[in-house]
Amino acid sequence: MPRDAPESTKKECKQMGANLRLIDGLISDAGRIVAKEKESNGWFELSTLKEPYRVEGKKTMGYEIAEQLEWEMPDAIIYPTGGGTGLLGMWKAFQEMETLGWIKGEKPRMISVQSSGCSPVAKAFEEGKDSIETPFPNASTIASGLRVPLPYASEQILKVIRESDGLALSVDDSEILTAMKTMAKLEGISVCPEGAATLAGLNHLVSQKLVDQSDRILLYNTGSGLKYLDLISD
Repeated sequence: MPRDAPESTKKECKQMGANLRLIDGLISDAGRIVAKEKESNGWFELSTLKEPYRVEGKKTMGYEIAEQLEWEMPDAIIYPTGGGTGLLGMWKAFQEMETLGWIKGEKPRMISVQSSGCSPVAKAFEEGKDSIETPFPNASTIASGLRVPLPYASEQILKVIRESDGLALSVDDSEILTAMKTMAKLEGISVCPEGAATLAGLNHLVSQKLVDQSDRILLYNTGSGLKYLDLISD
């Protein structure tokens, strides 16, 4: 993994007995090393969407939303997007539940939010592209889960966003930090910066009248702020 990945993530890997190799680069560089060495080392590649299981597991996120909202979908879901597996998994779940007749009303608009320091999906969406061909330059953000300069499933991510009448946007890291504090103080939830990006994104959407204040909008947090204690100040 990248040498500058969160210390908590590195420690978790070591604690569980992993042979952790740190590299000078991004998650995409780590993925290339795995792809290159997997045959000679007999590895099973777990890179995003290069195995058949993870997106099926991510569908449970969609099932839980439907169940907890009594099978009536929210108007929109704002999701922090790195590799995009969660976005794709939820949409797959919603399509399947719709076919089964389990959910009521329209499926939600899927709204992708990224950091302006690494926003390949938002950039491609704004430019009207169907996929991302080149890595986002000089990718840098405090939200390590969003630092994916070239999502492998970019074509599918953009398709889901457009199919759901959704959109993609980016927010600054300073807005993410502010949102982390806001969610902790007002809701008592310690969220990771990726999850905080959803609140920062919502502020943009409301101010630009891209969503209605009467809409039922779900913000999806993907991790604990305890993994990012270095970002939490007095």
